[in-house]
Amino acid sequence: MKFTPLLFLTATIPAIADVRLPAIISDNMVLLQETKANVWGWADSGETVTVKLGGQSVSTKADEKGKWSLKLAGLKPGASGEMTVSGKNTLTVKNVAVGEVWLASGQSNMEWVVKNAKDAEKEIAGCNFPDIRVFTVAKKGSETPLEDVSGKWSIATPADAPTFSAVGYFFVRELHQKLKVPVGLIHSSWGGTPVETWIPASGMKTNAAFEEHWKRKLAAYPQAKAEYEEKLKVFKDEAEKAKTEGKPAPKAPRAPDGPDALYSAPMGLFNGMIAPLTPYTIRGAIWYQGESNAGLNNRGNMELYTKLFSTMILAWRFEFARAQAIPREESEFSFLFVQLANYFPKREQPADSYWAQIREAQLNTLEVPRTEMAVTIDLGEANDIHPKNKQDVGKRLALAALAATYFEEIPYSGPIYGGMQAEDGKIRLNFSHADGLKAADGDKIKGFAVAGEDKVFHWADVTLEGDHVVVSSPKVPAPVAVRYGWADNPDCNLVNGAGLPASPFRTDNWKQNPPAGSAATN
Repeated sequence: MKFTPLLFLTATIPAIADVRLPAIISDNMVLLQETKANVWGWADSGETVTVKLGGQSVSTKADEKGKWSLKLAGLKPGASGEMTVSGKNTLTVKNVAVGEVWLASGQSNMEWVVKNAKDAEKEIAGCNFPDIRVFTVAKKGSETPLEDVSGKWSIATPADAPTFSAVGYFFVRELHQKLKVPVGLIHSSWGGTPVETWIPASGMKTNAAFEEHWKRKLAAYPQAKAEYEEKLKVFKDEAEKAKTEGKPAPKAPRAPDGPDALYSAPMGLFNGMIAPLTPYTIRGAIWYQGESNAGLNNRGNMELYTKLFSTMILAWRFEFARAQAIPREESEFSFLFVQLANYFPKREQPADSYWAQIREAQLNTLEVPRTEMAVTIDLGEANDIHPKNKQDVGKRLALAALAATYFEEIPYSGPIYGGMQAEDGKIRLNFSHADGLKAADGDKIKGFAVAGEDKVFHWADVTLEGDHVVVSSPKVPAPVAVRYGWADNPDCNLVNGAGLPASPFRTDNWKQNPPAGSAATN
C-alpha cells in the first residue's frame, strides 16, 4: 500500500491530548469549603482549561509539561452537583459536595476496617450518610514521587462501609454529625510500616540521624533477607499442608526492611501514596502509627522516632504547600494523631518499656504547632495489637478536631503532664486539661511510680489536690523521679472530669533497659 502525501502527513501529526484528571478528582468527591480548593490535571502544553462549579468559572493554561491547576475560592458547603472541566474535550464530575476534607494515614490500626471493628454489624447497617464520602488509596510504593493514585470516592452506605478505615470513618462521622456539613475522608495507610517510609525526600534531607540508622539496616539486610527466604520456604510448605488438611494457614513471615521493600524503605510510601495527594486541599490529617517503630528492627531508636515523626509532619505541610503553590503558612493544616494503646501482658512491678518510649515520643511531638493527640491507653487489648474499639479512637480524634481546628469550647484532651515540685518526701505534679481529676473506675488512683537517686521505681501512693497529683512511697524517702503508665500495658486510671485518660509520661531521662518479653522483643 502506498501512502499519499496527505496520509503521510496525517500519520506523523501527534494525537491531540485530552484533558485528564487525577483519580481523586472524580465522582462523589468533596472539596474543601470556604477556602481556595485546588483542582488540577493534565492537557496539551498551552491548552486553556476551564473548570465550572456552583456558579464559578475559572480558567488557566497548561504549563510546558502539560500540567494545569487552578483554585475554586470560597465554595459554600452542601451538594454542588456537577463540575465540568473543559479544554479540547469536556469532562463531567458528578455528585460533587463541598464541606470538610481530612486525610487519614498510618499503619494497620488506621487501615483496620469497619467489618473487623467492635459492633461491626450494627455499624455497617447504620451507615447511611450520603454526605460522607471516602476515598481509599490503593497500596503502592515508589522510588520516586508519583503523580496519581488508584482509587475512587465511595458514599457511606452499608454496601461500602465494611471496607472503610474504621478509625477514619468514626472520625468523620463525628465531624459530620457535629458540623452538619459534608465530610470527605482520603484514606491512605499500610499495615506494618515504619514512619520513615512516609517521609518525603525534603524531610529526609534534614534528618542526618536517620542516615546512620538506615545504613545499619542496609548492612544487615543481606543476612536478614536470607533468613526471610528460609522462613518463607517453611511457610509455603506449612501453608500447603494446612490447606490439604483443611486447617487455617499459618502467618506469613514479613520481608525485612531494605531496598527491595518499598513499603518500609525511606520515602517509599510517601512517594507512592501521599505525593499524588499533595495538590488536594485538606483541612487536616489524622495519623495512627508507631507500632512498627517499637518493633525489633527499630529497637533502641526511640529518640530517633521523635525526630522522624516531627520531621514527617513538617515535611507533609511543606509538600502540600509546594504542590498547591501557596505560602507555607496557608498549608499548616491540623495534624492529629493517636498515641499507642496498651498492649501485651501487664507486669506486677514497674519496668522499662519500648512501647512506653514510643508513647513518650508521640507526647513530645505535641511541641510541633497545630498538633493534637488522642490518648488510648485505656482502649487496648493485651492479646491483640489491633484493639476492636475504634469508635472511641475516632471520637477522641474528633474531639481534638472540634476544639483545636473548629474552635468549639469543649474538653478534648486528657490530663497532660506539665511539671513537678519536690515537697518533703513527696512530689507534686502539675497537669493541663486537669479539671475534675479522678479515677476512671472510682477506685484509688493507680499507675504512678516514684524513684530516688538509685533509679529504682516503686509504686506510689497518690492523693489528688485540685488539678494537682501528689505522689509518694514509704520505700522512697527522697523521690526525684515519677513515671505514670510506663509499661507496654499499664494498669493506670487517671482521667479528668470529661472521662478522658491522662497520657503516660516520665519526669526522668534515664537510659532505658526494657526486660525480655516486652512488646519490642517478641
